[in-house]
Amino acid sequence: MIKKNRRLKVRFAGVLLTASLLTTACATSSTGDVVKVVDRPDTQSANVNYVSYRAPLQPLNFIKLPVGSVQPEGWVKKYLELQREGLTGHLGEISAWLEKENNAWLTTGGDHGWEEVPYWLKGYGNLAYILNDPKMIAETKVWLEGVFASQQPDGYFGPVNERNGKRELWAQMIMLWCLQSYYEYSNDQRVIDLMTNYFKWQMTVPDDMLLKDYWENSRGGDNIISIYWLYNRTGDKFLLDLAEKIHRNTADWTKSTSLPNWHNVNIAQCFREPATYYMQTGDSAMLKASYNVHNLIRRTFGQVPGGMFGADENARMGYIDPRQGVETCGLVEQMASDEIMLCMTGDPMWAEHCEEVAFNSYPAAVMPDFKALRYITCPNHTISDSKNHHPGIDNSGPFLSMNPFSSRCCQHNHAQGWPYFSEHLVLATPDNGVATAIYGACKATVKVGQGKEIVLHEQTNYPFEEGITFTVSTDEKVAFPFYLRIPSWTSDAEVRVNGKKVSAKPVAGKYLCIEREWTDGDKVELTLPMSLSMRTWQVNKNSVSVDYGPLTMSLKIDENYVAKDSRETAIGDSKWQKGADSKKWPTTEIYANSPWNYSLVLDQKEPLKNFKVVRKEWPADNFPFTVGSVPLEVKAFGRQIPSWKIDETGICGVLPEEDAAKGAKEEITLIPMGAARLRISAFPNTRE
Repeated sequence: MIKKNRRLKVRFAGVLLTASLLTTACATSSTGDVVKVVDRPDTQSANVNYVSYRAPLQPLNFIKLPVGSVQPEGWVKKYLELQREGLTGHLGEISAWLEKENNAWLTTGGDHGWEEVPYWLKGYGNLAYILNDPKMIAETKVWLEGVFASQQPDGYFGPVNERNGKRELWAQMIMLWCLQSYYEYSNDQRVIDLMTNYFKWQMTVPDDMLLKDYWENSRGGDNIISIYWLYNRTGDKFLLDLAEKIHRNTADWTKSTSLPNWHNVNIAQCFREPATYYMQTGDSAMLKASYNVHNLIRRTFGQVPGGMFGADENARMGYIDPRQGVETCGLVEQMASDEIMLCMTGDPMWAEHCEEVAFNSYPAAVMPDFKALRYITCPNHTISDSKNHHPGIDNSGPFLSMNPFSSRCCQHNHAQGWPYFSEHLVLATPDNGVATAIYGACKATVKVGQGKEIVLHEQTNYPFEEGITFTVSTDEKVAFPFYLRIPSWTSDAEVRVNGKKVSAKPVAGKYLCIEREWTDGDKVELTLPMSLSMRTWQVNKNSVSVDYGPLTMSLKIDENYVAKDSRETAIGDSKWQKGADSKKWPTTEIYANSPWNYSLVLDQKEPLKNFKVVRKEWPADNFPFTVGSVPLEVKAFGRQIPSWKIDETGICGVLPEEDAAKGAKEEITLIPMGAARLRISAFPNTRE
């Protein structure tokens, strides 16, 4: 099967019908089960078990469970443990921005940590709650107590950062998310009181003094999400007026052919603002605008595999080749946006896109031991050193090596990626059911029906294997709907309940909903057949990428890891604590010890005819994202292109012309691109 450009298609007709259940097939089994194929969950009723969007806001299609309700297992849990033992868990010991003495979040008039503390705490705190780690929870509370202590009589809280007489509120936006997670964990009433008083203060700020600085102006949508979070708990009417005030003072992300700015993190984070405000207005144009921004950036700069787009700081005309990358900040913000868009719209496309980024792009941005990360990661990434590669890379500086001290943003903001992903593995639905739209091994404690608590156990090595098994644990029978996303890339998906195939045929790109009275030990087996497919990136010289289910394949390159002194190789604005031992936290540069400049040899009639999938043993340490441990390979054929080399800026050259001279045909190996820290994922193609 050949796929042109992107797999993910926008379905405006579908996204506008978020308030109703769209049933395309329905069957009742002999046991009384009702099995339906639907476009969205049923939003006509209101969930009685969890806080959701209250009227007049539009109903959520999916409701995130309180932090800690989902306990990841398998490789997802392994990733969280690596975070705890690696950079996320120890950043407070090495980052100067997190130094407690004279920190802006702990001391009035403090001189550092304004943005970095909440960036880091946003992921660190959630990681602490998910892993139920007492030491990390205690550390989180130190910072949150500082937040509570910073409140002023007028309702303002946190550092005072004034520019041109106007208070800059971006850092507060991030910290509000930290407080929201803490409330889910603790039910501490101080969170509600602080947020209420702070939002009353925001109402007093004149429009010409509000959100005028660059970052806060772009990212006002994050403020709106926090306003709705509080409104759903208190019902205070002034909050809806404040949301309108924040929206009108936020950058305009609704234009059809242009963006307020072209910074990669802003795009990944801010495109959801119109859709967020749609939840209040019900204006379909706002919802369409978010879809438009998502697609607009990808039509020019995102004609590459991995789900992202080329904006190594900023998207630049002429820099559209797959050798252009994106910040680690951009990766985790895109995942968060996909998760938020999924809950607001119910559109399965957002779950599929989140998986595409999470499985293929994000893992390669960090070291396997999670003790360092790089600022920029690219679909075609053949050297990871500490040199300055401008103008091949937009910024000047060492942006490609894995460095634990670089930079002020990604070094801290990376922390949210896997915790937020974990929290969205199991979701509640408006009709008091449960849903799995993003797949990963976990145990979720969730209330269904009229308040009955069950445990849903998901067992799988997805996305490396096709099978997913769910087991329901309950001490009494309970009726509720269970929604399963059927990915668009699969065909002939199969669902069995207690060994029997369900009565309705699953449809790719939709949900299968099973309504029944569930008994302790009931099992649902979901099989998602994976096959090789290909995408052609026409604007990038008809280069191709090869997919296997949700995984995109990359050339297997022999990676040579070289340790360097992190202090000497860090980005210029990086700072570390005086006691930090750089020997314990080295920079790693990665060099190719094998050729990378291959085209793929494709059959004229059946392009992937000679490609062979090879399954390997699952890694004993439960970590599949390295060249040596990845449990899946594809055998293929390629031809080297001698003219395709490292270019004058020191990075992978742009894709060669289609008629470039090629060497002899030879066997090559492809691996999932998430396991390849050096990779070629968009290949020149040779037809024979």
